Amino acid sequence: MKNLKFEIKKRSLTIGNHRTSISIEDEFWNELKKLSKYQQISLNKLILKIDNEKPKDYGNLSSYIRVWVLQKLIN
Repeated sequence: MKNLKFEIKKRSLTIGNHRTSISIEDEFWNELKKLSKYQQISLNKLILKIDNEKPKDYGNLSSYIRVWVLQKLIN
């Protein structure tokens, strides 16, 4: 098995009316961009939608985005 190396990158963006940053691997970021195109909404609006769906007691947004993307890919 190849040695897999996944680099987490910090990305700054505006969701709603505030600036925020998420730290996420390119693989998840690329899938997120594909999903925003599929849903015909901007990437920032999709991330805002995901943030609004995130349970209040859930950890950070970056972690939830990974789970959200995985759920979309397997369903």
